[in-house]
Amino acid sequence: MYKKYIKRGLDLLFCLIALPLLLVVLVAVAIAIKLEDGGPVFYCAARLGMNKKVFKMYKFRSMKVNAPDIRNEDGTTYNAKDDPRITKVGRFIRETSLDELPQILNILKGDMSFIGPRPSLPDMLSMYTPEEMPKLSVRPGITGYCQAYFRNSLPGSEKRLKDAWYAQNITFMLDMKILIRTVLTVIKREGLYTNDQGASGAAKASSNVRSM
Repeated sequence: MYKKYIKRGLDLLFCLIALPLLLVVLVAVAIAIKLEDGGPVFYCAARLGMNKKVFKMYKFRSMKVNAPDIRNEDGTTYNAKDDPRITKVGRFIRETSLDELPQILNILKGDMSFIGPRPSLPDMLSMYTPEEMPKLSVRPGITGYCQAYFRNSLPGSEKRLKDAWYAQNITFMLDMKILIRTVLTVIKREGLYTNDQGASGAAKASSNVRSM
């Protein structure tokens, strides 16, 4: 009952409550991004959603305009503290997770939930094993089990397995635990970066130019 009906209802209720409160923050971040380099405020990315549906996910832009899309060997996005592609404002909003706030629009549209597996890039679908496929049976979330407890410290395959477990074991109490843990993780700034070796490690990752 919770997974099928109540969870979606709570998403809509929280959106209606949170949106007016977050409006000041959204406007402030948008102005800061625009003032830094004059580029677009938002970054719209194709992501893999529930039942393999591809949708447009909204984020505040945290990278320089036309920054190259660098991937790790497992297909996940490159993410390092000293990544030269990230703007000054972008580094702050990434570390505080403010870059994810525009996804409240995705929740209103029904593409996402507040809590659920983080959505994969569409071209990652071919890398999913049968054990990982349950991840795609639920709406992706702004935060999820992996983000709350591990953030960016796990390899892609392990994240997908844990997300599949979450999708098969959703309860209201589990979602509340994830929500509380997410707040603590953001405050402590734990597991922020996948690539601790820094920008020099980008040479080991594949790269193709894409607007970020």
